[in-house]
Amino acid sequence: MSERSDDEGAAPLPRETRLFFGHAAAEATLLAAYKSGHIPHAWLIGGAQGIGKATLAYRMAKFVLANSDPRAPDVQNASRLDVDPDNSAVRKVIAGSHGGLLTLERSVNDKGVMRSVITVDESRETIPFFGSTAAVAGWRICIVDTVDELNANAANALLKILEEPPPQSLFLLISNAPSRVLATIQSRCRKLMLRPLSETDVLHAAAQASQRAETDAALREAAANADGSVARALALLDGNALGLQQRTSALLDSLPRVDPRALHALGDALPLNDRVALRAFVDTVERWLTAHLREPDLQGNLPRLARLALVWEKINQTARETEAFNLERKPLVFSIFGLLAEATSGS
Repeated sequence: MSERSDDEGAAPLPRETRLFFGHAAAEATLLAAYKSGHIPHAWLIGGAQGIGKATLAYRMAKFVLANSDPRAPDVQNASRLDVDPDNSAVRKVIAGSHGGLLTLERSVNDKGVMRSVITVDESRETIPFFGSTAAVAGWRICIVDTVDELNANAANALLKILEEPPPQSLFLLISNAPSRVLATIQSRCRKLMLRPLSETDVLHAAAQASQRAETDAALREAAANADGSVARALALLDGNALGLQQRTSALLDSLPRVDPRALHALGDALPLNDRVALRAFVDTVERWLTAHLREPDLQGNLPRLARLALVWEKINQTARETEAFNLERKPLVFSIFGLLAEATSGS
């Protein structure tokens, strides 16, 4: 699932977000690179889903577009990427109308259905965007949200412009799984890895987004169970999502044994059109997989690691298609648990 869903629901979109919690070191790294006057043209911003990668990318874009000269006193004296919200460049970024900013993300097809990937035609928009001189003077910035969702042709099209970037170009590539990004793309980017937020930062950010008091019991419970993700905390404010997470975790912990009746019940708890429930389910599976891959017993067991990595890819693809086409959830549940049972059994 894309970083766009990091801030959907109760939260403002990343381009709209003003307050920013945590990731001070990452923000300082971007700011210092810009102040130097020799900022790398491409950045791979990686980390878990929902921790603010897209928000950071848009903060950087707003700052650069509002301060086109890195030598200016306002830039050199800045300690954060904060920009006056009334700045004309900032208002245009929020409105999606700034001529110096291009965002590549999944879009709807001609039938109004969200695509499961970013297509090559969308990726090729970078050619006229970076090649034209008439649209806007100064910096050109491309945010890819997320690079994980580029199909093979789209990734290759992006790679071509990354290989020969024009002056004053900046690429901010967001990834939930940076190690699986095309190696040739990785090699042309400076990597900036973000860690999950502290529980305190999650609480602050979720309170701002949900307009709840930080003393709210439900909010505090959601923040405590969010594993550093504001998006997850907001989703868990729905009591059903928290219960779904707990049920899914219990079934995952019983692998490779599976209980068909429990899987049927879990599938019934994922109704069509309920995107929050679907994301809570898939997110729980992905977090379990991440933790499982780091277990000491698996290190060095290349066959099992390879099986789990392949399962990860299949789960991501199937989940995106299920959401994009609003497919029945129960087949997804059985498919995921079948794949995981096979991958975790044996040696």
